Amino acid sequence: MPNAKYQEAKSGRRAIIHLDMDAFYASVEQRDKPALRGRPVIVGGSARRGVVSAASYEARRFGIRSAMPVSRALQLCPEVVQLPVRMETYRTVSRQVFAIFARFTDLIEPLSIDEAFLDVTGSARLFGNAQTIAERIRREVREETGLAISAGVAGNKFLAKLASEAAKPDGLAEIAPQQVDTFLLSLPVSSLWGVGKVTGERLKGLGVQTVRDLRRFDLAQLEKRFGSCGAHLYRLARGFDERPVVPESPVKSVGHEDTYATDLCSEIEIERQLLHLAEKVATRLRRKKLQGRCISIKVRFSDFRTLTRSRTLEGATDHAGDLYQVARELLPRPEVLSHPVRLLGISVSTLENKGHGQQALFTAPEKDKREQLDKAVDGLRARFGETGVRRATLLEKDQDPHAR
Repeated sequence: MPNAKYQEAKSGRRAIIHLDMDAFYASVEQRDKPALRGRPVIVGGSARRGVVSAASYEARRFGIRSAMPVSRALQLCPEVVQLPVRMETYRTVSRQVFAIFARFTDLIEPLSIDEAFLDVTGSARLFGNAQTIAERIRREVREETGLAISAGVAGNKFLAKLASEAAKPDGLAEIAPQQVDTFLLSLPVSSLWGVGKVTGERLKGLGVQTVRDLRRFDLAQLEKRFGSCGAHLYRLARGFDERPVVPESPVKSVGHEDTYATDLCSEIEIERQLLHLAEKVATRLRRKKLQGRCISIKVRFSDFRTLTRSRTLEGATDHAGDLYQVARELLPRPEVLSHPVRLLGISVSTLENKGHGQQALFTAPEKDKREQLDKAVDGLRARFGETGVRRATLLEKDQDPHAR
């Protein structure tokens, strides 16, 4: 691989910023509830079954991390404050933050609700260099949302991500071209994208624990041992990452799943939860102006066995009734009647923009009436939140979902 390409990557011809909100969900809760500031806070599901979605920095000092079971977090820190997820609130704040990003460039690649890459190469004449832009973004996010965001600045995405991780919490770090080797060489090889447990063990077997160790191997040696992954390791070990910032990749699927605090043992309750999931997924589809043809369900039993089933419709849909009808038909009846259910999920794929193609199950007049109803419901939920309007079935736990 030509040295010139590596030199070009290190020359910083592109100006990339990686931005990441600090302990996002937990920070929003501490902002909205001042009494929680400075206290350990986790956001997540129930103590019995849930996992930690976010942990404040005060909670992290006890070893609490995202994706940890809530029960384990409570063992590590019994005084931790546990709060439910308020996703609509977090989405609202996320839109505010991304609107701030858009003031400086239209080359924004979202990685999640609270994280993105920005290519500000073409923004220098208007706003100054990348570090100046990152400082302005951090200041405006703080002033307009009351929240902290960390930033990393570098000549490519890989280095910018490493820089923002080094800057946390509430900091800004830049890796200039002449600093790449100093920054990289002492890092553990696990810092490189794509080095998971298996690859890490193989590298360890070769005596490779740091990036400096990896640099001892040339391209041919790494390709011989790791195939195409070897070239990837060779590039990253030298701070080279040619990937561009790609604004908003097309959505491939929209879905939602819930893990329940108590196993579901009743067919009526399982179907009721499917209806709840169908409502959530349909609302998300309409929010994104999408509809889909392939509907999938996921069922996980109390023994952690997991079944998935799918069906592809003739036409696309974004209506909860359609999703629920298909999901209910896909339920593995013998299994759900004889085994407690721990998790349910619905997802929709084979997506297209709203209005393309035909509705799956209804004629034109029925379609118009349903769309008017969906629009009214979406408006009420936008104003009052997801619980502002609900089906009567979902208000009465013991009500048969087919009765209304």
